[in-house]
Amino acid sequence: MELIRPDINIDFVGKRFIAIGISWLLILIGTASLVVKGGPEYGIDFSGGTLVQAKLSSATGAADLRDALHGLQLKGMTIQQVGDKGDEFLIRVQESSDKLESFAAKIQTTLEQKYGAHTVEIRRTEMVGPQVGKDLRAKGVMAVVYAIIGMLAYITFRFEFRFGIGAVIALVHDVLITLGLFSLLNLEIDLTIIAAFLTIVGYSVNDTVIVCDRIRDNMGKLANQKLEVIINRSINETLSRTVMTSGITLLSVVAMYAFGGEVIRNFSFALLAGIIVGTYSSIYVAAPVIIVWEHYKQRKAASVA
Repeated sequence: MELIRPDINIDFVGKRFIAIGISWLLILIGTASLVVKGGPEYGIDFSGGTLVQAKLSSATGAADLRDALHGLQLKGMTIQQVGDKGDEFLIRVQESSDKLESFAAKIQTTLEQKYGAHTVEIRRTEMVGPQVGKDLRAKGVMAVVYAIIGMLAYITFRFEFRFGIGAVIALVHDVLITLGLFSLLNLEIDLTIIAAFLTIVGYSVNDTVIVCDRIRDNMGKLANQKLEVIINRSINETLSRTVMTSGITLLSVVAMYAFGGEVIRNFSFALLAGIIVGTYSSIYVAAPVIIVWEHYKQRKAASVA
């Protein structure tokens, strides 16, 4: 089945400078957001502390909830509304308690004093110590770094070093843009988001390998053609497969984002952004890097000669 004719000839390579400009703009905006906010907004997994998810029988506001809990003097308390009904909230504090049940019961009792008996349901309680959170954060970052290094080694072994460089730059591009989106939208990064980043790395490199494999085949068949022409033709020949694979995967992720609930919403959003950006980078980032690398090698050879 083909959605796009294999003989189509869209000039992707000719638009590479516009695409690179858009990528740099998105990365700079995301980086500026991270700098202004002092880094990503970490979840309990990485920052340490205690999280309580409470559901009330009627809608209220975060400010009213904060006033109700003021007497407990909870250190570093933040309250975030979950969903759009105004009756469910995430309450985070920097304190870590060994007795989660008593801590949650204390919050429930305090809220019911204001909103009435049996009007508050504690749906989730989590606690992570500060040292454990710091250790998990470091390991999460290293997991993503090791995955990218592993992809570089695999693609270099399977193809050539220039293909590996293109793939790695595309992977870093995908992770940076997704991370920037999380910062701009004030979304938390926890262990599930690290899992999403690793999934993005695997998905993005899979699409890049398909394009690189076709480029290598066409370099043997069209040895008399310029590299730009070969790459453009290779992208067009794999375009139908790329659209079908990404489209079907996107349908699943959109359904998960829309109907999966708040617990996995950030995870599904990371996958959604990563699939779109990863498909884009396979065409407009990985392939142009191969061209830049080849031109660099030619200039270097000419200067030596």
